[in-house]
This record gives sequence, structure tokens and C-alpha cells, in this order.
Amino acid sequence: MGGGAELRPVTRPGPGLRVARLVTELTAPAVLVSLLIFTVSWHSARRTGHGLAWGLLATLFVTGIPFAYIVGGVRRGRLTDHHLGRREQRRVPLLIGLGSVTAGLALLTALDAPRPVVALAVAGLIGLVVTVTVSHWWKMSIHSAVAAGTLVILALIFGGGLLFAAPLLALVGWSRVRLRDHTVPQVLAGAAIGALIAGVVFGLLR
Repeated sequence: MGGGAELRPVTRPGPGLRVARLVTELTAPAVLVSLLIFTVSWHSARRTGHGLAWGLLATLFVTGIPFAYIVGGVRRGRLTDHHLGRREQRRVPLLIGLGSVTAGLALLTALDAPRPVVALAVAGLIGLVVTVTVSHWWKMSIHSAVAAGTLVILALIFGGGLLFAAPLLALVGWSRVRLRDHTVPQVLAGAAIGALIAGVVFGLLR
């Protein structure tokens, strides 16, 4: 796998571009993962209040701290954008995320968090390890990986009927290609890896 050239800028403005930007923002990894954490926490906790507490704690370490670092990097000019559009800028933020998720996982385990919440954190940790490794050579789509993993985990929790939403993954992938942030192979690889990690890791540990 080669490093590949950056695909920006987009040269065809129009309604499709605005839709692609909206889809990209709504399905950003930090958004989907945060919603998934609260869903899993609520579903696995016996009391609503407990589910909210576990959700807040897990979200702080899994998405809060890493995203705060990225936003800070964008404001200081160290990072181009909060989607980490340039492959060479991904390594440090992803390593920060890896450290934060590891710390969060240790804390969740020590506090005896519900098993599905811990399983979700483990899946996220492994996903980050894979992403850090692949991103050294290739710009795999994190959006597609997280979207596919989210769908698989929700299907494991609430039933396979949720897989009817699978076509939405194509919409996410289209938005990333339309914005010229990724190629089709990068989108497909991200979706495949995200679904595999979610299915195997979360499926076994939950």
C-alpha cells in the first residue's frame, strides 16, 4: 500500500458537496462513538442514572480527551482540520487517543463497569491500534470504519434487524469520496476493518 497523494481540494461545488459535508459532520467518529457509548451504557446498566454515569466516564476518555486535543491542534495551526484530513498529521492525535482510551479502559475495569461498556472500550482500543498502524502507510477511512463498527455493535445488541440500515454506510462512504478526502478502496477497507473488529472483539467480550 502506498502513501497516496492528498485528494483535496474539491473542484465541483454544488448541492451534492453541501450534502457530503453535512453527512461527514453528522457521522464524524467522535459523534458516532459518543452516541454509541451512551447507548451501550444505558442498555447495559440496571439503572438509568448508572448508565448515564458510565456513559459520561467512557466518553470522556474515548472521545472527549482525544477530540479536545484535535480541536486544540486545529486552533493552534498544528492540524489542518478536525477530521485529520492529512495522513501525515494523524499519527500524534491517534497516539493521544490510544493513550486516553487505554487509561479509560483501565479505569472502567477497575471500577467494575458493565461488561458491554468494557467490551466497547476494548474494541475501540484495538481499532485505534489498527488505525495507527495502517495510517503510517495509507489513509484508511476512519469515518467508514467507525460507521460500520457502530452498525455491527448495535445489531449485536438490538438484533440483526438493524442491518437494514447498512445502505447508510454507502452514504458515509460517498461523502468521504465526494469531498475527496478518501478513495473508494480507502472507504471500503475502513468499513471492512471496522465491521470485523466490532463483530469479533465486541461480539466475544460483551
